[in-house]
Amino acid sequence: MAQMRFILKTLFCLSIWSCILLGLFKFHNINVIPEGAQSKASPINGRNLLTKDNKVNILTSTISDRFETADVLIDNRTSIDDDQLVKDIENHLPSLPIQYWSKNKDFPQSKSNKCAKYPSIFELEFNNIYWQTLHTSNGTFQLYGAYYDIRKRSLIGPSVRILGMIDRIQPNVKTYCHFWFDGQKEPHIVKTFEYKYIWHNKWGNYKQGIYQPYLIACRIPKPFHGIVPASVSLVEKECETATNNLRVIYNRPPDDHKKGFAVCVKGLDFLYDDLSVRLIEWIEMLNMLGADKIYFYNLQIHPNISKVLNYYEKHGKVQLTSLTLPGGQPNVPGFQHLYLTKKTNHKRQNEIIPYNDCLYKNLYLYDYIALLDIDEVIMPKHGDMFWSETMKRVLPKAKKIRSDGYHSYNFRNVYFFDEQHHEHGWYPEIPKYMHMLQHVHRAKNYTKPNQYVKCFHDPERVLTLHNHFPLACLGGVCKSYPVDTEDAHLQHYRADCVKTLKKSCDEFRDNSIEDVTIWKFRDELVSRSIKALDALGYFSKSINFAEDSILPKS
Repeated sequence: MAQMRFILKTLFCLSIWSCILLGLFKFHNINVIPEGAQSKASPINGRNLLTKDNKVNILTSTISDRFETADVLIDNRTSIDDDQLVKDIENHLPSLPIQYWSKNKDFPQSKSNKCAKYPSIFELEFNNIYWQTLHTSNGTFQLYGAYYDIRKRSLIGPSVRILGMIDRIQPNVKTYCHFWFDGQKEPHIVKTFEYKYIWHNKWGNYKQGIYQPYLIACRIPKPFHGIVPASVSLVEKECETATNNLRVIYNRPPDDHKKGFAVCVKGLDFLYDDLSVRLIEWIEMLNMLGADKIYFYNLQIHPNISKVLNYYEKHGKVQLTSLTLPGGQPNVPGFQHLYLTKKTNHKRQNEIIPYNDCLYKNLYLYDYIALLDIDEVIMPKHGDMFWSETMKRVLPKAKKIRSDGYHSYNFRNVYFFDEQHHEHGWYPEIPKYMHMLQHVHRAKNYTKPNQYVKCFHDPERVLTLHNHFPLACLGGVCKSYPVDTEDAHLQHYRADCVKTLKKSCDEFRDNSIEDVTIWKFRDELVSRSIKALDALGYFSKSINFAEDSILPKS
């Protein structure tokens, strides 16, 4: 029995000693995790961080010591001052007269000024970010932009034109413009001159309650001819304080020397379609032809398209303006795309706004303005001609017919269908992702004259623009000159005809010819596109830009 007790005591002591050694071993391992091995260690149970008496475990201090001096990667820029904040807001909301308000917000109202005090920017009624609202007794106005117009051909003299949408057809409510001039403590009030409808009733949506596009004109009082108003408000009652106030935009080159061509692109609705590579080819092509800048409006776009446009904006070739739909129309991603797809007339009416905003922002900057989609190119047909050379050929012909010239110059539409390329295979000397260079088989026949054309518009003469033609012009009825297809035409890259030509589309698809006019720009277009693609990280390996290594062999 004594021997048995001795054995049991020995085993018990060994067990106790083993537990002590095991505990010490585990404790040691917890506190000596090798540097860089934290991610491999097992997750720490939060309950082990506190001892039984709720004191911090030694583990806590070990982690704290390790990261005590580590840099936390946050934005450590200092707060911006008021002047910087004003500039930032103006960049995001160019129609807001925030600089003028910032200078004049403390103006005391004079005793004689019992009418129309200057509205604080915090009292304005905004709608869907970029629109300002006027509620009247006969309809609601959603105002987008205001522009200074001193064109010589304007019969109403110096004026401010306000672009917006009204939920009425033929609005008859009387309204007034409050002009605010720099240094003036009181507004100069004039009655609205006209509401110019930028649509045609036969195109549909000619109903009350649907937002319709309008250009609203107010004449500047004679004592202020030659002075640009700082801002303008639209009101129904002459002396009421406005709920809107738009900065009057007047962009003019310092030396009054115009550039040649601007291209305006309607609100982009490509949330799910990554057209970024095709967009690069298109931007480079237009830049080579003579587009000094391309003005895009952004509704909803794929992240890769955003990346491409930001790249070209930094290089001064593109300007991107954010856009929303006014009123109760949807702006939620996805839902907006569905709405624009199903409500075609609403889509077309909303497109009027960016087209005409682009026109009026550039009235005095360019000789010509073109409205193009990203699947369209106005292509000169003679040699290595560019747009400027094309117009030098076209203008003498046009003036023989109309000595005073034309409001616009239109180019016939011809389809380059996707399937027409696939029938003829790939051109091995051209990268497959160069869509336009690969698609050189087109319909033999053009669409009918004046159908689906695109124009070079003279901004000194046109008043309002639609996708294909000017809708109203200064000095009378709009006149558009049809450019001979031997001089240039509109190359339209599509999978199929537009819906209105579905019944006759076989005629265009089944009769095709090869047209390699674009190949005269081939080498440079490939080179430019590859450089942009490489800079944007589209290739798995960087390209060696030795000239002979990137250009296709002729």
